Amino acid sequence: MGLQRVLGLGSYKTAWTWLHKLRRAMVRPGRDRLSGRIEVDDTYLGAPEEKRQGRGTRKKAVLVVAAQEDGRGTGRIRMRRVKDCSAESLLGFIEDSVELGSTIHTDGWQGYAGLEKKGYRHEVTEIAHSGKTGSQLLPRVHRVVSLLKRWLSGTHQDAVRHEHLDYYLDEFTFRFNRRTSNYRGKLFYRLVQQAANVAPVPYHLVKHQEKS
Repeated sequence: MGLQRVLGLGSYKTAWTWLHKLRRAMVRPGRDRLSGRIEVDDTYLGAPEEKRQGRGTRKKAVLVVAAQEDGRGTGRIRMRRVKDCSAESLLGFIEDSVELGSTIHTDGWQGYAGLEKKGYRHEVTEIAHSGKTGSQLLPRVHRVVSLLKRWLSGTHQDAVRHEHLDYYLDEFTFRFNRRTSNYRGKLFYRLVQQAANVAPVPYHLVKHQEKS
C-alpha cells in the first residue's frame, strides 16, 4: 500500500505485482558464495502444531540459513526454503551457498554429517549436551532468524504464503547484506540493472507459480 501511494498506482494488485517482480531481481545470477567460517542451521515458519515442534513439524515452512562470521559480528547471509531437513536438502543448499574449503559450524543433526566428504571443514556443536541454547552456540544464525521473523510479522503481518516465501527471503537477504552501505543510490541502480536482466513475469505467474 505504501508503494501504491508513493507511485500513485491505480490498484493494489499492480503495486503487489511490482514488488514481486522486484524481489525476483534481488538475486544476481552467479553471485559469490559465502566463504570463511559459516554458521548453518535450519528453522521453521508457521503456526504452532499441536504436540509437534522443531524437526517434527509437518505444516510449517522449513528454512535453512547460513551466516558468515565477521569477527564477533555477522557478515553476509544466505537462506532458502527446503522440503525437509534431509542431507539432500541441507547439503544441496550449502554447496550452492558456500565456497568449498570453508568451515561449516552446525549442531549435531545427521543431515549435516556428509559435509567433509563434500570438501568442507565441519565443526559440530552438540547443543543438547552443551548446557547452552542454540542462540548461544550459533548466535549469528539465530539473530538472523529472529530479525527475519520480526520483519515478516511486523512489516508483512505474517500474511506471506508458503508459495511466495522464497521471494520474501530474497528481499530480506538483499536488504541484510547491504545494511551497512552508505550509497543508497547505488543499491537502487544495481536493483534496476538486475531487473532489466530477468525474464518477464506476468501477474498470473507471480500469483500462482512457485519458485522452481
